[in-house]
Amino acid sequence: MRKTRATYRYKLDEVTTIKNQLLSFYRKDKYLTFLESNHGGTGHDTYKSLLAVGCIDSLSTTYNGAFSKLEEFHNEYQDWIFGYLGYDLKNDLEDLKSENTDGAQFPDLYFYVPEVIFEIAIDCLLIHSYHASELDVKKLLNEIIAHQIQVPNTVVRSGKLLAQDSKSVYLNKAQKFLDHIHRGDIYEANFCTEFYAENVSLDSLKAFKELNEISEPPFAVYARLNSFHVMSASPERYLKKQGSQLISQPIKGTAKRSLHLIEDETLKSKLFNDPKERSENVMIVDLVRNDLSRIAQKGSVIVNELYGIYSFKQVHQMISTITATVKPDLSFIDILKATFPMGSMTGAPKISAMKIIENNESFKRGLYSGAIGYIKPDGDFDFNVVIRSILYNTENKYLSFSVGSAITAAAQPEKEYQECLLKAKAMIEVLSHQGITFD
Repeated sequence: MRKTRATYRYKLDEVTTIKNQLLSFYRKDKYLTFLESNHGGTGHDTYKSLLAVGCIDSLSTTYNGAFSKLEEFHNEYQDWIFGYLGYDLKNDLEDLKSENTDGAQFPDLYFYVPEVIFEIAIDCLLIHSYHASELDVKKLLNEIIAHQIQVPNTVVRSGKLLAQDSKSVYLNKAQKFLDHIHRGDIYEANFCTEFYAENVSLDSLKAFKELNEISEPPFAVYARLNSFHVMSASPERYLKKQGSQLISQPIKGTAKRSLHLIEDETLKSKLFNDPKERSENVMIVDLVRNDLSRIAQKGSVIVNELYGIYSFKQVHQMISTITATVKPDLSFIDILKATFPMGSMTGAPKISAMKIIENNESFKRGLYSGAIGYIKPDGDFDFNVVIRSILYNTENKYLSFSVGSAITAAAQPEKEYQECLLKAKAMIEVLSHQGITFD
């Protein structure tokens, strides 16, 4: 007989304190996912924070038949599941391949059923638990509140952060993408490059906290899935399902921030009016509209906001919002299969862009440019886009983060390279504090 989770509600006095208490209390658990919306900023938020800890059962698989396995796993438990969809699940959907270097060696898909879920709102805490009674849950909460947060003695082990592509190699490859565009093979493609370090030790929780503090994005994630650790400062939502409503918020368009108010506003205005950035953005909006139309009720796909400019600590971003009403009787798997991978990380036309990406990039993307989040018992879900993220495999001691930019006919390889470095800045800074440096 299937268990049923009970939900308990408690008044919260200090949100930040309980978050830190929870992360410290469960510091050694092998399965933990912490989703943090920070100050929101792009709308459509459901929770301020979610933390799912412990593992009742898990699903880890390669791309072969992955979506069917995920559906079976969710149907078996009919429960909350947390985890990720790797970019290379594209191969489960189309006649595509992934043959590039894979240092991180993350599974293509990884989900688990947590033992306890902590849902943090502005002034209250909800605990979704299988504990036998409210008395047991209250005892657990008291232990968490009484827990003394300890700063671990991190042994700094120096390491070198290396670029998978040198600058000259990157520029040559960017030109190859432009050649494809000029021949009419594609209109746009997201070209990415990897930075990595081998044989390094990392305090992943410390790295996440620092990355989140200097970025404060609306879709931050810290996850430990056994030996696979994720520190994500993502500003982008892939897709959210709430009832019959779908929400996608692709990003295309990035500009640096300035400490000087007038200059910062000028940079913001320049981004909004930049013809190249607007062209990038509208191409991906059209792609998302096309994907959603495959599973949406007729006439329900709407662009709620086009070229929205949102400011985060590190960068200004151009974000558009598209909504749709899903057709009746379609499962969450039908929706994911129709829209994955997200348009902002592929290009247009989508399949052609993914083939060209595979032939020109130097690494297997893996979790990077995939999605991480949760699926609820009723099939509602919310996933970010895994960008601005550090990936760490504790078994082989391999650390990786990747960055990219959209190549269109108006792209200039040198400017695209500088955009990649801008996006990498926060992650390079965080890693340098643990002795992993980039020359």
